[in-house]
Amino acid sequence: MDTPAPDLGPAAKAAVLSDALHYMRRYAGRTVVVKYGGHAMGGSDTFARDVVQLQQVGIDPIVVHGGGPQIGRMLKRLGIESRFVDGLRVTDAATMEVVEMVLAGTINKQLVAAINAEGGCAIGVTGKDGRLIEAQKVVRKPDLGFVGEPKTVNAALLDGFKKSAMIPVIAPIGVGALGETYNINADTVAGAVAAAIKAARLLLLTDVAGVLDDNKKLVPEIDAAEARRMIAAGTISGGMIPKVETCLEAVDGGVEAAVIVDGRVRHAILLELFTEGAGTLIRAG
Repeated sequence: MDTPAPDLGPAAKAAVLSDALHYMRRYAGRTVVVKYGGHAMGGSDTFARDVVQLQQVGIDPIVVHGGGPQIGRMLKRLGIESRFVDGLRVTDAATMEVVEMVLAGTINKQLVAAINAEGGCAIGVTGKDGRLIEAQKVVRKPDLGFVGEPKTVNAALLDGFKKSAMIPVIAPIGVGALGETYNINADTVAGAVAAAIKAARLLLLTDVAGVLDDNKKLVPEIDAAEARRMIAAGTISGGMIPKVETCLEAVDGGVEAAVIVDGRVRHAILLELFTEGAGTLIRAG
């Protein structure tokens, strides 16, 4: 369900806009990578509009999207069993065809159309286009099939989109050295893209508020050392661990900060970037 933003009076709205100018200046001319998670999709009707508004105030957005639930539904319709190992979908040849069809052929084009309808100029790509994401197979037991991880990201290609005022919308599919197609976790792709271009921010939009402390209260900001302590102590657990680890890899790779934020909240991107924050921000340290 879409979580509404608070209803503000005219004076309060003016104050919010005034404060937002400070943040707009901070990010002007810089790049923000937004990962739009499969579970967050459909939760808010403001995503495409917010992405376009970033560009309109001088910020360069890059969108990386997931699509796990949508893939799962299509596999079920086709009678193909879904299997997971540690949160990763086991991807044989038949499953890979469906993954590519759903991510590149359906979700990617829907997001591109939505952004363009709001006045943006979005272009949909996968990691196979221009060898944007060269991938290597994830080697482990049991074998996961065509599951990969980023090896290199073509930052020059992304810079070309930036110079052309295009908004890249990236499906998390990579290409191997011999032309193989790999299914890659979307969080991992977003982190690798953000690190490759030294983004100002990596935003992971998901279906949770952010990192919670032992009292189940949102932690607004932590540094990398504290995040690792929270993982070791079990405060950060389950599915939040790989998300935090993606943030840590991104900040280690040169991203200024990474944020885990609830993408179901209306204008979550704008609230995070242009106010004091809406999720959990992770910095190096």
